[in-house]
Amino acid sequence: MSGAKEIRTKIKSVQNTQKITSAMEMVAASKMRSAQTRMEEARPYSDKIRNVIGHLAKADPEYRHPFMVEREVKRVGFVVITSDRGLCGGLNSNLFRMLLPKLRECEQQGIDVDICAIGNKGLQFISRLRTNLVAQATHLGDRPHISDLIGTLKVMLDAYRNGELDQLVLVYNRFINTMTQEPRAETLLPLGAMEYEEEAGSDQVGHAWDYIYEPGAEQVLDELLQRYVESLVYQAVVDNIASEQAARMVAMKSASDNAEAMIDDLQLVYNKARQAAITTELTEIVSGAAAV
Repeated sequence: MSGAKEIRTKIKSVQNTQKITSAMEMVAASKMRSAQTRMEEARPYSDKIRNVIGHLAKADPEYRHPFMVEREVKRVGFVVITSDRGLCGGLNSNLFRMLLPKLRECEQQGIDVDICAIGNKGLQFISRLRTNLVAQATHLGDRPHISDLIGTLKVMLDAYRNGELDQLVLVYNRFINTMTQEPRAETLLPLGAMEYEEEAGSDQVGHAWDYIYEPGAEQVLDELLQRYVESLVYQAVVDNIASEQAARMVAMKSASDNAEAMIDDLQLVYNKARQAAITTELTEIVSGAAAV
């Protein structure tokens, strides 16, 4: 029964693995609900500031902030947001699969690339590429705060403000629903004439916006546009965390189901091996009795 004993040991091992994946599935489901709540709470602010910046982009003030001036693209900065941990299916690999063609396109066009990595998986991936990594932020946890991102983003924003970058792109996974997470690449800077939804019944559609700034356009726009970029990146981070937990929950459920199927198959093999061993023993007993 040595073969049956090995099968029984393997069944026990798979059962232990199934307990772990089931527990991870429940933990991910709980964390996903919390992450969804934080994501939904952050969206009204990001949507509103996007609307305000949309008005500013359509205005024609005397002062043009560097973030609103388009330049010839010679160097691009990518802010890449990934998870810190694995075991979340193809969430990160799908993001990298979308990012790589963009990096190759920049290389073919002679455009230099700087990358800011937010998340340990992205940091590990980018470290293997021949790309200039200028900033990083990892281990933000399940409840990140915008203050955890400000220092990292300041490196990219200062580079753009000083003319070292001509374009800033945000790459992350957007949470659609539990089963769907969409990798996205959005241009943060330069800020062009953004499209935004007018309030229902508004009589100001197509209105040429203008503002009186106090104390001055430079101070107000510099502070407001920096907060705008930070809010969009923070929104992308909480979106990515919700996507990570949803992907992990689905992946762990799939692993638990596969473990169950494997246990059933091994149990069938074990029963056949045990039956064969019993039959062999009975045959030996009968043969021995007949010989006596």
